[in-house]
Amino acid sequence: MNRIVRSLAWVAAGAAAGVAWAKLTKRKQDAGTAPQALRHSGTRTIETDRLILRRFKVEDAGAMYHNWASDPEVTRFLTWQPHVSVEATAELLEDWEGRYENGACYNWAIVLKELGEPIGSISVVDQNDTLRKAHVGYCIGKKWWRQGIMTEALAAVIKFLFREGYQRIDSRHDPNNPHSGEVMKKCGMKYEGTLRNYDWNNQGYCDACFYSILAEEYQEGGHCL
Repeated sequence: MNRIVRSLAWVAAGAAAGVAWAKLTKRKQDAGTAPQALRHSGTRTIETDRLILRRFKVEDAGAMYHNWASDPEVTRFLTWQPHVSVEATAELLEDWEGRYENGACYNWAIVLKELGEPIGSISVVDQNDTLRKAHVGYCIGKKWWRQGIMTEALAAVIKFLFREGYQRIDSRHDPNNPHSGEVMKKCGMKYEGTLRNYDWNNQGYCDACFYSILAEEYQEGGHCL
């Protein structure tokens, strides 16, 4: 009987030790694989050679309306309609100003230094904190197309977001707007594929070409975070 009791005790002790070891191992695994917390420092001012990326202000309504928001050519491949008045633009900017209190809000006015006023916008339009990924959207006034300005802005935002702790940054464009894809490629983003009838813009249903860049690829490209 004593032998049986001792055997059962050893079995119970072994089982308890196994459970404890499994829990300890899992905690170590969780600690090793837990996603890094994002900084979420919000829309900070970023300066490049030609640009200042900053928060929007209600006072930007006139420049935003006249420089890009009211132009149907600018919004042709976007999801929102051209603005019908400066007042409508001001109402939107008032809403945006209130959102800046949220550290997860990344929404920049693209200010051309030589002009001193916004000529476009770039923002994080979707994000996932658990996966640490951000989806970026942008637009710029027709007068400043094909001058490398948007490439300069996107490159600066990519660097900023990686410093915030994101590990993947992606974007997409309508295949009928290939110049937007060229901006992504110039910033080191890789083409991932085209999803059919994935989006809806001012042209109706449309395909979406996806591009992305990972933090490890950014660093391997010689960039410092």
